[in-house]
Amino acid sequence: MDKGLLSYILIPLLSAIIIPFAARNRPRLADLLANATLVAGLANLAWLALRPSVISGGFADIPGDGLSLLLVATVYLVALCVTFFSAWFVKEGMPNRQAYYSLILVSVAAMCGVITTSDFFTLYVFVEVLAVTSFALITTDESAGGIEGALKYFFLTFPASALIIAGIAVLMITLGSLSYENLHIFMSSDIPSGPITFGVALMLLGFVIKSGVVPFHTWTPDAYQGAYAPVSAYLAGIVTKISGVYAIIRIATLMRFFDGRAQALSGILMFLGMLSIAVGALAALRQKDLKRMLAFSSISQLGYIVLAAGLGTPLAIMGAIFHLFNHATFKTVLFLNSASIEKSSGTTDMDKLGGLEHSMPWTSWTSIVALLSTAGVPPLSGFWSKLLIILALWESGLKVYAILALLFSIVTLAYFMMMQKKVFFGKKTPASENSPEVSAPLLAPAVLMSALIVALGLLFPYFFSYVRMVAERIIL
Repeated sequence: MDKGLLSYILIPLLSAIIIPFAARNRPRLADLLANATLVAGLANLAWLALRPSVISGGFADIPGDGLSLLLVATVYLVALCVTFFSAWFVKEGMPNRQAYYSLILVSVAAMCGVITTSDFFTLYVFVEVLAVTSFALITTDESAGGIEGALKYFFLTFPASALIIAGIAVLMITLGSLSYENLHIFMSSDIPSGPITFGVALMLLGFVIKSGVVPFHTWTPDAYQGAYAPVSAYLAGIVTKISGVYAIIRIATLMRFFDGRAQALSGILMFLGMLSIAVGALAALRQKDLKRMLAFSSISQLGYIVLAAGLGTPLAIMGAIFHLFNHATFKTVLFLNSASIEKSSGTTDMDKLGGLEHSMPWTSWTSIVALLSTAGVPPLSGFWSKLLIILALWESGLKVYAILALLFSIVTLAYFMMMQKKVFFGKKTPASENSPEVSAPLLAPAVLMSALIVALGLLFPYFFSYVRMVAERIIL
């Protein structure tokens, strides 16, 4: 485990324990403690990574492999946006307010544990802690939809846990160790890797299910649609990506896909990634509920990450890491905006909405920035990560995959423009007639993330040097 980042696990856990006692008679204190914990962590992470001396040195002084630091910062950023939004979105009389913030902080600690560990058993333990907290968070508002979504999430991802632990058992028997380093050393040798590959394949299948990759995606739209509105943003923005996609990227680098080792696994992952891109995009075209459309869009976008991880070349891994970060930014904006629309108009049915651009201009413009980034429109950050992935596919001779990835970016733009037209443009509907813009605190997280999307797109050379450093460290 990366001991330098251990405090980012322990401090949220400590805050999660303190909140139920400190905020017992003052519920709003829970908001303050949760947000203060995340702000402090994020500020410290920014100082570690963005000091002028670190940037001028090409990020050579970044501790560890660099990936852990980037993803821990991403976790803290998304969690801060969700907790800050929730502080103003949650009703005053919400009975489980303290538990809600404690669960978010426990999930933050679990995700940081997933990211910073260096062996598969500890990874599995933290993934399961994250699954339990996610199950509880989905039911925050105790609605029928939330309970149904949580049950589907639990029962459809339970087989994934069994597959992961079975794969860990096979790996322990055949390799004699569960550390990342030993697997990496073994895959760098010329020893036949059949039994090892079988154990890793079982784990990969489990993480593919937890990610919601097609054809194991059926729980995702129901969980996202039924979950408490801010929790949908949390799940889509970061939780499912850390509980599944991160492990897929990590395994792809350890198995040395770029060297031609475990070619069958590499090919299957790439196929599933491309299938997710296509199915998610085409399904999103047919949706009438905004949150459900965003859920299918998430499935499509994670397909790009899985496709790149399956390829496994340094350029592809750079694209996968950058797109994972970008996904956290633009999906957080879109899901938080859907929560704002639901709060203002009382519905997320796109057929009942329209003409909101005048009454909700900030929500409209931040949605445009996020959807254009999702579709890969320059010069926003999403353009660069998709470009890296498509270039990696083209350079590897996988021109059909590269062309399809580009075409489905156009499909992504099409369904998002349809969404923007239905929700924000056109004539006002009865539901949107009295739908004012939400308060400034509710807008702040979406505006912050939108600014980050634009800034990363314009400052891409700096971020490129960071992800190149990460790819070199985790692959070599």
